[in-house]
Amino acid sequence: MLGSCVSQPAPAEPAAPEEAAKTTDSGQAYKDRAVSLITGAPSGSASGTAAAPAAGSTAAPVETVDSAPPAPGVMTPEEEAFLNNYLARLQYMVYYDEAAGIDPQSAKVAVNQANRFLLEKLGLSVVDFDQIEKNKKDQRSAYQAETGGSIDLIQYIAQKYNADVYVEISFSSTPSSSGGKFYATAQGSMKIYDTSTAQLLGSVAFQSPQVMSTTSSESAIGNAVAASVWSAMPKMTDQTKSLVKNSMARGVRYEVVIQNTPDSRQISNLRRALGKVVREVEQVSYSPSETKLALYTFKSRDKLEDAMYDAADKAGLLDLYLVYSRGKAFTFNSGL
Repeated sequence: MLGSCVSQPAPAEPAAPEEAAKTTDSGQAYKDRAVSLITGAPSGSASGTAAAPAAGSTAAPVETVDSAPPAPGVMTPEEEAFLNNYLARLQYMVYYDEAAGIDPQSAKVAVNQANRFLLEKLGLSVVDFDQIEKNKKDQRSAYQAETGGSIDLIQYIAQKYNADVYVEISFSSTPSSSGGKFYATAQGSMKIYDTSTAQLLGSVAFQSPQVMSTTSSESAIGNAVAASVWSAMPKMTDQTKSLVKNSMARGVRYEVVIQNTPDSRQISNLRRALGKVVREVEQVSYSPSETKLALYTFKSRDKLEDAMYDAADKAGLLDLYLVYSRGKAFTFNSGL
C-alpha cells in the first residue's frame, strides 16, 4: 500500500512570549479605549484612575454650585460668632405700659432707671424717655402712612430705633406714713417683646423692700420704684439673652415686602435663589400688587439687603430697589 503523500500539518507552536504579550496588550488596549469612552478617563489609566495631567497642561475648571445652608439646629463657626456678637449687643427700648394707669412721673423714674442700668452696666445706647414721648407726637402721621395702624405705635418707634427688643414696665406702689416719715413699696413686672413681631418673649416680676423718705410720699414712691427696677434689670437682661437665643434657632427673622409683583414665577425664582443664601424662606402672602416674605438668617441687615439684590438678579428682577427699611423690616419695589 502506497503511503499517503499528504503530510500532516505540524502542530501549532505556542506563541513566543513577546507575541503573547502583544496580543494581550492589544486586547487590553481595546478594553481601555472602551472604558475611556464611557467614563471619560484617559486610556491606559490603571483601574479607571485618571492619569495626572502632563506638566504645563491646564486642568479643566471645576463648576461650582451654591452650597445649601446648614441643617436646622446646626450652626457654622461663622454663624455661632454672629449669634454671640448679636446677643452681646442686643439693643433695648424701655417704656411703660400706658394701659396700666401709672403716674407719668413715676413712669419716667422707672424708665430712666432701666436706661441708667443699660448705660452704666452694659455700655449700650438707649432711647431716652423724652425721645419716645416726642416721637409719639412727631411720628404719628408717618406711623399711620407706613403701617395703617397694623402694629402698636411703641413697637413702630422701637423699630425706628433698631431696637431688638422693647420692654414694657408695669407697676403699682403702696405708700404709707408714720411719725412724720414717708414709706413706700413698689411691685410690678417687665414684659419683654420681640420688636419685629411684637411676640411676648418673657416677663420678669419685681418687688422692692419698704423705702423711707423724710420729704414726701412722692419721693418715697420714686425711691421704691427706682430700687425695684434697678434690682430687676440683671435678671431681665439675662433672661432676654436666653429667650432671644432660643428664638433664633433658625436665625434672625427679617420681614420683606416686595411691591408690584405681577409675575408669580419670578417670585418663585426669587424664593429659590434666596433659599440658597439664607436659612429659611417663608412666603407670608402673595398678590400681583405685593408679596410678603419672612427670611431667617444669621446675617446683618446690610448683608441681607445685599443678598436680596443678588437673588433678585438671578430671578430676573434686575431693577429691584429698596423703598425703605425699619428695624428688621424691609420694603422693596420690584421695578417692574
